[in-house]
Amino acid sequence: MIQPPDTTIPHVVQPNFHVGFDSITKQIEKRLLKRGFQFNIMVVGQSGLGKTTLVNSLFASHLAATSGRVNPEEKLISTPKIKVVSHTIEENGVHLKINIIDTPGYGDQINNEGCWDPIHKYIKEQHVLYLRQELNAQRKPHISDTRVHCVLFFIQPNGHGLKPIDITVLKKLSEIANVVPVIAKSDSMTIAEREAFKIILQKEFAYHQLCLYPNNLEDYDEEEHHVNARIRQIIPFAIVGSEKLISVDGKQIRGRKTRCGIIDIEDEAHCEFLHLRNFLISTRLQDLIETTALIHYEKFRFSRLIALKENSSSKSGSNTNGSSTASQNQKQHRQLFTAGAAPMVSSINNGT
Repeated sequence: MIQPPDTTIPHVVQPNFHVGFDSITKQIEKRLLKRGFQFNIMVVGQSGLGKTTLVNSLFASHLAATSGRVNPEEKLISTPKIKVVSHTIEENGVHLKINIIDTPGYGDQINNEGCWDPIHKYIKEQHVLYLRQELNAQRKPHISDTRVHCVLFFIQPNGHGLKPIDITVLKKLSEIANVVPVIAKSDSMTIAEREAFKIILQKEFAYHQLCLYPNNLEDYDEEEHHVNARIRQIIPFAIVGSEKLISVDGKQIRGRKTRCGIIDIEDEAHCEFLHLRNFLISTRLQDLIETTALIHYEKFRFSRLIALKENSSSKSGSNTNGSSTASQNQKQHRQLFTAGAAPMVSSINNGT
């Protein structure tokens, strides 16, 4: 009789001599540096809120051009379109492959009913594509990851609170992606107005039970929980973006020159751009990627596979021509893992 494995925590043994497995972290680092990293960020908000400028400011590079109207003769986009720009950024030997997903046309109409559907559909389609690659009989060594790791949601600095469309979209997107809200163009408000507006927004986030990033995961240690709690007190980030260099006392800064003075986007006294950049890139970049895979994608994957299995079971149950239960289970298993993701793609397109 096979004994079940011992699940008790084994005693830690210290080798008498150096073995060498402590170098595994360097081995992993070397392989990851060679392969590079993938990060996909989506910006959602009305035209004119500085979405493209903020992304370019975050990565200190001109990665994307504005998708808004340049001339008044241009027509408004009736339905939000998905525009993806891809780049590879290199910093100190680390290569970051980045996809910037813009959503021009969102919220720009008088009637914005359903304007979020193309955005919601795009995020779910990336999950479908990834699942389809996972279910292929001959999988690639490294699956191409186009899943949206972070959604920056831009809130208008109106000083009054969230609009009904904001609440609807935040609810829908936070269920399938990591959503980080920001107050766009916060330099249009005074410091007192900005703080009062943030309090209003935080109360609305709590009232509508919006599950915004960062999440409370069991894997987080005490320090990470403490950092996340501090970040939640700051969210939504009041930001200002700028790609322009301005000379101040012989020093080049990135900022904006106004009639009231100069705004340095990296000065914490002026805005919270620095907090946002440190949060997204310096401390939570890998966590955003892992949370997408382990929470949002896993939830989607589970629901799709269960639906496919139930569909296979119902078809197998209707066929009672003497086939045994064992053969039916084998058939369901083959259908589940070799039939590909066509039924899933169909169910997504049909809105199920």
